[in-house]
Amino acid sequence: MSTINKKQLNSFIQQALQEDVGDGDHTSLSTIPSEKRGVARLIIKEDGILAGVEIAVDIFEAVDSSLEVTVQRTDGEEVVIGDVVLLVEGSIHSILVAERLVLNVMQRMSGIATTTRKVVKLLEGTQTKVLDTRKTTPGLRFLEKEAVRIGGGVNHRFGLYDMILIKDNHVDYAGGITAALLAANTYRESLKKAIQIEIEVRNLAELQSVLDFGHVDRILLDNFDFETLKLAVQLVNGKFITEASGGITLENAKQFADCGVNYISMGALTHSVKSLDMSLKAQIVN
Repeated sequence: MSTINKKQLNSFIQQALQEDVGDGDHTSLSTIPSEKRGVARLIIKEDGILAGVEIAVDIFEAVDSSLEVTVQRTDGEEVVIGDVVLLVEGSIHSILVAERLVLNVMQRMSGIATTTRKVVKLLEGTQTKVLDTRKTTPGLRFLEKEAVRIGGGVNHRFGLYDMILIKDNHVDYAGGITAALLAANTYRESLKKAIQIEIEVRNLAELQSVLDFGHVDRILLDNFDFETLKLAVQLVNGKFITEASGGITLENAKQFADCGVNYISMGALTHSVKSLDMSLKAQIVN
């Protein structure tokens, strides 16, 4: 079930189309009669996990509600080279206006979903789940986090407003672990909504300060080596949710999970992922 806010999506689509089309698609206007109709196929050119199909349908609808889209593959499916994801039929001008936005969104989202699924498979057999971060493309966070979800990952906080996440700079500016937690709890009590508190610790001494104070929902164990991470999990002893971060890659994700943390968070799911190759090709009928 998609978590996308339709109002936010529609606003994004309109802004993206305005950026691309401007005062008109002059190439199509100059070369193809405006009344001409056609069919195009969205074809997979690289194996991976599909994401963004529902978004693509909304983009075609926003460009031209008379376009007819036939979906043949769905979000979350494994796809291979040559698979046809969808067919779109109608005004060729409209198809060509939608083409690049559909591909940009689907390629980016599918690349994120593919990488996420690889991590999820690596973590099979452990109790650890993979989280995304706020290391996203400005304006595209809602799509990139949706792609993580489609790939089988778990969404962390969406922004600064839906969790109190006390990181190293907050700790230092606040005057230490205890001072930061005391202030955060006092602030939370003043809010009119439920909100979790998570705090980052950089060593076992800071961890012990958190354990002594309590009144926290999650503990973020940042840049711990494996042996120290295992010891930290033992010290927490299930009292709080644990999350590991810092330097986690496809190559070592399983090792972090084997330390017993509840979550690993990976900025690499969104900040440097490779898009999945695909194309929208005209279907020519002789």
